[in-house]
Amino acid sequence: MWIADKWKDYEVIDTSDGEKLERWGDYILVRPDPQVIWNTKRKDKSWQKHDGHYHRSSKGGGEWENFSMPDKWQIKYDKLTFNLQPFKFKHTGLFPEQAVNWEWISDKIKGAGRKIKVLNLFAYTGGATLAAALAGASVTHVDASKGMVSWAKENAAVSNLKDAPIRYLVDDCVKFVEREIRRGNKYDAVIMDPPSYGRGPKGEIWKIEENIYDFINLCVKILSDNPLFFLINSYTTGLQPAVLSYMINTVVLNRFGGHTEADEIGLPVASNGLVLPCGASGRWYV
Repeated sequence: MWIADKWKDYEVIDTSDGEKLERWGDYILVRPDPQVIWNTKRKDKSWQKHDGHYHRSSKGGGEWENFSMPDKWQIKYDKLTFNLQPFKFKHTGLFPEQAVNWEWISDKIKGAGRKIKVLNLFAYTGGATLAAALAGASVTHVDASKGMVSWAKENAAVSNLKDAPIRYLVDDCVKFVEREIRRGNKYDAVIMDPPSYGRGPKGEIWKIEENIYDFINLCVKILSDNPLFFLINSYTTGLQPAVLSYMINTVVLNRFGGHTEADEIGLPVASNGLVLPCGASGRWYV
């Protein structure tokens, strides 16, 4: 498992009975987590005294119980700063486990010895975008949500990357890639973090199990003649590391050679030294 264990402003303190106890900077939150199917004794006092608690509803969705949680705050990861805020689907605007991929992206770009063009698809609030830009790449950041793209711009500004070579686009990722193919534009690296289900700006439907393989095939067409890496993240249960590896091998490695690796990603749990699994990633690289 690839573990995001370099955080200072974030930690999973404990896990029990479908929930995780987390520290986000100065604030302690309790949020549901479907991976936590065990029920252990909640010894840490923060289980009883925390700043915010997200409660799921039996009808779907849920809501925050706010004790002393601000509307917005910030945390840092190395030289990057991220704006956080609680919103209705339990999220805060950041997936801390992805830091293990930010480190990998940064190392690959810094080690390339040349200018690298990166395409970040389903780019959310820009964690991977900022990591790539900080490492020296030019980045095209694409997401279907105008709000997420605005949030990514704010994260870039507070990370002193406002003037970095980042192009932000609100667009359906599939249609954007199709247009880039027609325009003849190429990228040295592709990052994608597709949702299990989603809709584009004009109602385009995305279902990952039905669409991901064809989309990988599409994205290979915009890789340069000398590509550096290809990264896929998945939070969908059916897309295990072996599945990601097979798709990447079939589509990317068969064309460019190189190497493929895939594994679960996770976060260390402070209370017991275990690791909380948080999805999977598949990587191709030269």
